[in-house]
Amino acid sequence: MKKVEIFDSTLRDGAQGEGISFSVDDKLKILQRLDDFGVAFAEAGNPGSNPKDLEFFKKAKTLELKNTKLVAFGSTRRKDVSAETDDNVKAILDADTEYAAVFGKSWRLHTEVILNVTPEENLSMIRDTVSCLKKNGRKVIFDAEHFFDGFKDSPRFALSVLKTAEEAGAELLVLCDTNGGAFPDEIARITEEAVKASNIPIGIHCHNDIGCAVACAVAAVKAGAVQVQGTFIGIGERCGNTNLSTLIPDLQLKLGYDCVPSESVEKLTETARYIAEIANVKLAGSMPYVGRNAFGHKGGMHADGVAKEPKSFEHIPPETVGNSRNFILSEVSGKSAVLSKLKNFDRKLDKSSPETVRILKKLKELESMGYQFEAAGASFELLILKELGRFQPFFQIEHFHVISTQSYDTKEINKANAMVKIKVGNRFEITADEGDGPVNAIDRALRKALEVFYPRLRKAHLVDYKVRVIAAGDSTAAITRVLIESTDGEKVWTTVGASKDIIDASLKALLDSIEYFLHVKAEEARKPTSKKTSERIG
Repeated sequence: MKKVEIFDSTLRDGAQGEGISFSVDDKLKILQRLDDFGVAFAEAGNPGSNPKDLEFFKKAKTLELKNTKLVAFGSTRRKDVSAETDDNVKAILDADTEYAAVFGKSWRLHTEVILNVTPEENLSMIRDTVSCLKKNGRKVIFDAEHFFDGFKDSPRFALSVLKTAEEAGAELLVLCDTNGGAFPDEIARITEEAVKASNIPIGIHCHNDIGCAVACAVAAVKAGAVQVQGTFIGIGERCGNTNLSTLIPDLQLKLGYDCVPSESVEKLTETARYIAEIANVKLAGSMPYVGRNAFGHKGGMHADGVAKEPKSFEHIPPETVGNSRNFILSEVSGKSAVLSKLKNFDRKLDKSSPETVRILKKLKELESMGYQFEAAGASFELLILKELGRFQPFFQIEHFHVISTQSYDTKEINKANAMVKIKVGNRFEITADEGDGPVNAIDRALRKALEVFYPRLRKAHLVDYKVRVIAAGDSTAAITRVLIESTDGEKVWTTVGASKDIIDASLKALLDSIEYFLHVKAEEARKPTSKKTSERIG
């Protein structure tokens, strides 16, 4: 099996994505998770760009990494300055990592217009920087920035950049599609030329500006690249980088390359969701392999086919990458989807079982009241559990009260206040809190009360809140449907509530969210050694 090194740049290139801002603690947590997953390299920052990255590298030295080599990143020296006195080069050395990644220009446009230097001076900057780092004991990975655009403009110049870095002592040459505008056939052709012209290994670094980053990376590997750079969930500047959570299983499961330890593949989904949680990024449900709907089936024929033979509509078993099958209930999903969900709880049930008939009837009643379970699998799972008599309530709301005022002649943020009284067993708890609006206030008050009994609730929180008015006519009497998406940092689940009152609808969805979380944790506690089921409704 041919080896392909995974070079993760979530902590450097990924941090350049819109809305991404990692604290030092965030970066340490992600680094540890990448090490646990088994990536070969983690490019963790540019120590010459900000003090926070310097602080990170100091703290990262205390970690005992088992699989991952830490890499400091920076540019070649500035023009008219020696590498030994260049502040950026000195910062890379101060990071004290075994490996250093430096980028240099390989497109004449950038050399002559952006840097305003001659081609000869550009090569000198590359040679001096790589040599300086090598003399100081660093292993150098050279990133040929804009290589593919540069090669199309002047193959001779682009290849001379690679040759210069190689002769100066670089360990590996990375071809960068920095603008993200190349197609896979171009990447394959040019990578093959670079491999032929070089005596050291070649890597690939792609951006996703035309949606081809993963395909381009695969094409480069087939053409001889032995290292792929990217970010674990595809985040990065503009349209992002090669999505490693897609690329790794593409290479390892589909094409037979050795990228990460085989036992790590089933941790792919939880690792992607963990990183997304820290980055405060919502993973697209349609993201390959790790998305919530990556193995979701809505059409009746699809659901029926998967229920009979999973590979009829699934390219791999979802548990292979730590994900789960999801039957999406809708007007097109049919009885097969419902029955497939029910069989998770009792495999003896069929379409004519009294329990099935009762649940289908209940489902229709709730749908007539405004409920829709297509995107709220956790609420539907609770419905099944309750109808089958398998749900043990964790608490009961005795009373709640909300006060919300609004003032339009002040710049102050208006707050809502909520008071809630709950009962857990024979104990009562009365708690009040305030929030930005009535729903936030209820959420805060309810959680504060419940955390007295269930401290684990501190890990769960809302990540999305959607409201839809679904009845025609007088909007003040219309039915409101509320969808709430929640997470504990690893799992994501969605619940639904419907009512003529938006507060009541929100509370129903919120209660389902909390009850579902507590139920799942209770089940996990009862079966500590059990493996995840290959099908999760939430």
